[in-house]
Amino acid sequence: MSKEKRDYYEVLGVDKNASADDIKKAYRKLALKYHPDRNKGDKEAEEKFKEANEAYEVLSDDEKRRNYDQFGHAGVDGQGFGGFGGGAGFGGFEDIFSDIFGGGFGGFGGFGGSAGSARRGPSRGADMRINLHLSFKEAVFGTTKKIKIKRREACTHCHGTGAKDGSGVKTCDRCGGTGQVTMRRQTAFGMMAQTTVCDKCHGEGKIIEEPCDYCHGSGLEERERTIEIKIPAGVNNDSVLPLRGQGHAGANGGGKGDILVYMSIAADPLFSREGDDIYLDMPITFSQAALGGNVDVPLVDGTTKKIKIPEGTQTGKIFRMRGMGVPNVNGYGKGDQYVTVKIETPQKLNKHQRELLKKFDDSLESKNKQRGSSFWNKVKEAFQ
Repeated sequence: MSKEKRDYYEVLGVDKNASADDIKKAYRKLALKYHPDRNKGDKEAEEKFKEANEAYEVLSDDEKRRNYDQFGHAGVDGQGFGGFGGGAGFGGFEDIFSDIFGGGFGGFGGFGGSAGSARRGPSRGADMRINLHLSFKEAVFGTTKKIKIKRREACTHCHGTGAKDGSGVKTCDRCGGTGQVTMRRQTAFGMMAQTTVCDKCHGEGKIIEEPCDYCHGSGLEERERTIEIKIPAGVNNDSVLPLRGQGHAGANGGGKGDILVYMSIAADPLFSREGDDIYLDMPITFSQAALGGNVDVPLVDGTTKKIKIPEGTQTGKIFRMRGMGVPNVNGYGKGDQYVTVKIETPQKLNKHQRELLKKFDDSLESKNKQRGSSFWNKVKEAFQ
């Protein structure tokens, strides 16, 4: 008489409303506890392990779980636990067994699985980082720079093979050129395969009989090169210019990495910048501010452009010069130039000039003094 099956939720010790994650955690705990490799010769542990596997195989599959919830064991016995060949819930088993075997669990040879390849093929070369210093105007208008770099390239003595001329390269006799070795073990499920990188050829699949004297078998050498970098107009301190395929050479015939050029922009004594906009503090005389008129404003390209100053302009007034800023680095037009007026107060006046200014001040109508009067009225109110 066959033994009556226990409820699968009871087997895993979870509630019937348990989430898929809770079911997986419960199974992981039982699998680690009762795995035959940890309980050699313990028949009871082996039975509990099989029971947990059977429960998890059903409850980890949405369709099987629905059938089980509706019909009990009768709903799933026809498609009962038969190994991993069907693939249902396979990813969960692989994750859990990787814990048991400490990672590197490459496949399940006895259950229709196949060991994954661990051979190291061509690998892309490393990227290089360069910090490039530019003047303010070089960043605004773009420029071309020539710089010297040191990068790893294919060894010119062995042509990148890593082997001394004439010595050749042979196939690794331990892994047969695959770059991996497979260990098989008998478990409660049958034969299982664990695949790891070959420790003799380190995953290369080949053995260099006599390494190159110059590169010591790496196939790479460091060389100094002069490269030309074209800096587009509009770069800023946060700009990074990638030079594709100009970095370090890759291993085993892999492509070159990139050069990443990070911009560092010097300050300008006259102009400042935010994004694509230029900012300038423009000094004007007292009479220019009072009378108004046209003034020449310097531009970042070295030229000037006239703007009109209205009568009675106050210090701090900002004028916008559209399209006079920095070209957008992505080609989306140009920014603007903002000019902030700074009125210069005369410091050294002769007697005649002082008399003229005093007469001028006395001649001002009350409406021209309202601003000052209003200010002092506010001061008096604040201290009353």
